[in-house]
Amino acid sequence: MRHLLEIDDLTIDELRDILARSAATDLEPSLTGKGVALVFEKPSARTRNSGEMAVFQLGGHPAYIQGAELGFDVRESVEDIARTLAGYYEVVCARVLKHSTLERMAATESVPIVNLLSDQSHPMQALADVLTMQQHFGDIAGKTIAYVGDPNNVWRSLSIAAGMLGANLRLAAPADHHPSQSDLARIRAAGGDPEISQDPASAVKGADAVYTDVWVSMGEAGDADEKKAAFSGFTVTAEVMREADPAAIFMHCLPAHRGEEVSTEVADGPQSRIWLQAENRMHTARGLLSWLSG
Repeated sequence: MRHLLEIDDLTIDELRDILARSAATDLEPSLTGKGVALVFEKPSARTRNSGEMAVFQLGGHPAYIQGAELGFDVRESVEDIARTLAGYYEVVCARVLKHSTLERMAATESVPIVNLLSDQSHPMQALADVLTMQQHFGDIAGKTIAYVGDPNNVWRSLSIAAGMLGANLRLAAPADHHPSQSDLARIRAAGGDPEISQDPASAVKGADAVYTDVWVSMGEAGDADEKKAAFSGFTVTAEVMREADPAAIFMHCLPAHRGEEVSTEVADGPQSRIWLQAENRMHTARGLLSWLSG
């Protein structure tokens, strides 16, 4: 029984296999006559739509289920819900509030569980990110990825995936928002070794890809004022992008708050690859489901 709760649940060869499947246009319809549950405790535009289309493209039936319909640990226990869904679906994919929910679902060993986003990680976004970079650069080994902003769940998964593929990692964030030692240990175990600073310009200097995400993630509304104040000065502007390699690309997982973590000029400029990233959410979901079901 294989699950994807975080990128390093995969070996490097398995990661490369999934990325190759994601780039393929002739995959076998491995989900014909089968269903895939798409469970959402948190709303999403890209994750829901990319997931539904990926299942459809593999011949399967996607079932969108709101978290309130299941009622994790309210109507039923997480474990009982996982076992129930396993009776109907080939794979259960879930976007959850707590990562522990996914761990409890996976512990039932009923069907493969896929993390569509949790408070700790976002492996599906990381797959789309590294595929986007591979499409632009080819092999990303030795390429430098500079992340400016909050080292959140997106950053953790991206750093693990890029480290597994041999990329160089940099992070610019305020001192009191640097990643934990446990996060850094996990990234290093996967092959990455992030350089951490408090200066966006130095982090971006000569970088091949510049990445950012919103400063205030979903569920952090109570911390919005503090985080916006802390990250003032960490906006990816055209001036910041000029510090990167002239051929550098800009990346963002979306949704973007133009004028906060990124300027409109950069988000919608010629170096931006944000819409290719968004499209690749579908391709990598298809590649992963093909690997799990094929």
